[in-house]
Amino acid sequence: MLDVSLLGTGGMMPLPNRYLTSCLLRYNGSNVLIDCGEGTQTALRRRGWSCKPIDTILLTHFHADHIAGLPGLLLTMGNAERTEPVTIIGPRGIDRILQAVRTIAPELPFETKTLEIEENEQTFSRNGMEMTAFREKHGIVCYGWEIHIPRQGKFNVEEAKRRSIPLKFWNPLQKGETITDEDGTVYTPDMVLGADRPGIKMVYATDTRPVPAIAEHARNADLLICEGMYGEDGMEAKAREHRHMTMQEAARIAQEAQPREMWLTHFSPSVVHPEDYLDKIRAIFPRTIVPKDGRTTSIAFREE
Repeated sequence: MLDVSLLGTGGMMPLPNRYLTSCLLRYNGSNVLIDCGEGTQTALRRRGWSCKPIDTILLTHFHADHIAGLPGLLLTMGNAERTEPVTIIGPRGIDRILQAVRTIAPELPFETKTLEIEENEQTFSRNGMEMTAFREKHGIVCYGWEIHIPRQGKFNVEEAKRRSIPLKFWNPLQKGETITDEDGTVYTPDMVLGADRPGIKMVYATDTRPVPAIAEHARNADLLICEGMYGEDGMEAKAREHRHMTMQEAARIAQEAQPREMWLTHFSPSVVHPEDYLDKIRAIFPRTIVPKDGRTTSIAFREE
């Protein structure tokens, strides 16, 4: 099960009742933070969660409203006596960004590792999750993220018995391991595992113009979290100028990709009540949610 919490839904600047966009994922004991704008720590506290367990931070790009909370977050993690390493993944230049952060957070009790996204699309594997960065279209280099949790096929007990596979090998085979018996017999997972079952998929796409990659990665996803910076009519030209998206454009992407649900985020400070536009957005994609800060869901594996 994947827990998803959209900690903040704001763009450009934090507001008294709206934090900047960041998203926390929890799976299999791992805590992954996507972006870390100003106010992320407070948003976590309001949710009742600690920043100490965060082991991976995924950054979309280096604009301040997505990374300005990083120094304070790392300092708080250090003050909470975290000692395990933290991995930060982002566009080229992430080492330079972290060096600047360490100028004001120089004495952390844990190692900070960095991984650069070097291609237009690149996958990183962490704790059972496949995290794929895909290039978007913004004023600077920016990536969306697809989080995929694969699920292997069911273990076929009858087939294991038919092949006379010793019981002691069932568990490692179920975990995907290849086993060689003392007599040289080799047992492989495909002997006893069925076809892969549907996994879990969520996509996070913000600070971008509509690009085909968003719909491609979000196709049949369990959840698409997508930028909808403007909701008012007549904002299309401004969205194009600043390389952002309107809610209507996000809805058309969802209409094509058909995720189970779409959450809009990264609202402009000028959009005081984003829920006012929900009816017309749902006319394009009915399964649209206009969330408030802290909206959380748990995504389970789908039944076959």
